[in-house]
Amino acid sequence: QVQLVESGGGLVQTGGSLRLSCAASGRTFTRPAMGWFRQVPGKEREFVARINWTTGRTNYADSVKGRFTISRDKDKNAAYLQMNTLKPEDTGVYYCAAGFDSGFHSLYSSWGQGTQVTVSS
Repeated sequence: QVQLVESGGGLVQTGGSLRLSCAASGRTFTRPAMGWFRQVPGKEREFVARINWTTGRTNYADSVKGRFTISRDKDKNAAYLQMNTLKPEDTGVYYCAAGFDSGFHSLYSSWGQGTQVTVSS
């Protein structure tokens, strides 16, 4: 099992930036990908970005393309989400996850506790 801990959330104004971090421990060698998802109350968890742990290939939701960048540091067993030009609709709880290289949250078996991101207008 992989343990994940997110950090870096907070309150930011529209147009601002935040960098989320995800520290992984445990059986990290078993996971093909790391992903970031977000959720707001009353809505389903939404795919944001993912990165293949081996190849570094990335994939993004259309809503964040050109604004967000996912990266990973193999030596530190960490993944990051750099978020620029933030919009109010980016508000939500952001979760780091480890699992299959997919945009479907059901294919991720390990999840962090989440970190709140709030973008004020």
